[in-house]
Parts: sequence; structure tokens; C-alpha cells
Amino acid sequence: MLPTNPDLLIELAVNEDFGDGDHSSFACIPTYAQGVAQLLIKDEGVLAGIEISQKVIAKIDTNLTVDIFLNDGARIKPGDMAFSLSGKVHSILQAERLILNFMQRMSGIATETAKYADLISDLKTKVLDTRKTTPGLRYFEKMAVRIGGGTNHRMGLYDMVMLKDNHIDYAGGIENAILKTNHYLKINNKSLPIIIEVRNFEELEAVLKTGQIQRILLDNFSVDDTRKAVQMISGRFETESSGGINLETIRNYALCGVDFVSIGALTHGFKSLDMSLKAVLQ
Repeated sequence: MLPTNPDLLIELAVNEDFGDGDHSSFACIPTYAQGVAQLLIKDEGVLAGIEISQKVIAKIDTNLTVDIFLNDGARIKPGDMAFSLSGKVHSILQAERLILNFMQRMSGIATETAKYADLISDLKTKVLDTRKTTPGLRYFEKMAVRIGGGTNHRMGLYDMVMLKDNHIDYAGGIENAILKTNHYLKINNKSLPIIIEVRNFEELEAVLKTGQIQRILLDNFSVDDTRKAVQMISGRFETESSGGINLETIRNYALCGVDFVSIGALTHGFKSLDMSLKAVLQ
């Protein structure tokens, strides 16, 4: 199985919710009943999850009809209608909570990402997410980051080498970590970018001396130290700032000239957007 198979994750979500049946709907609504529902927006932000909702709906009932009025990435406000759903009432009700669970969380992440991305949209610096995601939902959360104007960092441990403080300490220092990593990649015929984290200027000097990496991550550097570090690196490697950066400080870090700013709060400090799927009585 692929680590990021959305169809499998949606199937797991449906099975988790449905169990041996939707007894609330079975008990009081005829199986032949047809209806219409609308997805109504109750918060201001960035819409995300339309594409995933369509997959959820198709998984529940391929005969449901979806009319899309707003697409992923749309700037939304209370009172907007994202789409309407028509068909078998049982199917609409079974899809309701799954749609909302995905869309409210994804829209919250997209909205949080846009707050950061908008602040530096005129600069070269890109906003990155991290691996600080909800277990099992990384695919959807990182998709929401992209919709909000951010850029994905690595998806997992398998698609990038990231040598952080513990790797460096366990490996016996900066030089050992870099040289061992390059040897490992060579003998295993793997072509993966190498990012290495530095905590101070001594470690930065060691990385600049050793080379053989693609990006230097400046961990918990102050703005002034970041500016100095970028000057020292002088374009030889990509640069990334990380550690406690927030809406008040991101622009100052970006103005230092770093290529990337990574922010864990995009996927663990967001607020879900309020929305509801409401029946239309005819």
C-alpha cells in the first residue's frame, strides 16, 4: 500500500463511521426517499476539501449528484454555499459527517496557511509545513496546506533525508552525519535531498566546511543571527528557518533572505472552520 493512498484513507473513514448500518436514518426515513442538501459556510477563510468530499460522496453512493459552486482555494465568508447534494436521503445523511470532518479541518489548515503565505507573498520565501500532522491524515492535511498557498515539506521519512539534532548527536557530529549519509545513499542507489539542521554558528561552520548537502535548516536562530547566517551561506545551499516562528515574526525572517520558513502550527495549531450540510425542504 502507498503511504499516501487517499482512497484507502477514505474507505477507512467510511468503515469507521458506518459499522453495521446507519440505524438513525434506517429507523425513520424510507429507503426510497430523495432529497437535497446544501453545504453552507459559517466562517471566513479559505475553502479546502471539495475534491476530497467528491471522493467521499462517490464512495458512499455513486448516484448522488453534486453541483459545485465554490472550488478549493476560494476565499469564503459566512452565508456562502459551497455545493449542493441531491439523491437518496439515506446516502446524503451517511455522507454528511464525513464531508464535514474533512472539509472543516482542511479549510482550517488552508486558512491558517494563507495567513502566513499572504504576509510574505511579495518575497521569495516559501511557507513549509512539517510532519506534525494528525496520524493517518497527513495526505489531506498537506493537501490543505497547498490549497492555502503553502508548500509541502517531506511527506514522511522516506522521501527526504533530514538530519536533525538527534541524528547529529547519535552519529557523532556534523561531519560524520553528512559523510555517512552520502555513503548510505550511494551504496543504496538513492537520490534524496539532504537537509541538515544547525543550532549555532559552530555547527554552521562545520556544515559549510563539509558541504555535500542541499539545504541548511537554521533552528531557533534569532532574526539577526538568521541574517548573518544567510550572508555566510551566500547562496551555496538552500536555507530554511524553523522554530517558534509566528505571524508576528515570519516577515522579519523572510526578509533575511531564507528560501523557506517551516511552521508546525499550520497542521497542529489551526482552528477548524464552521460549516454545515443542511437539508433543503421542498
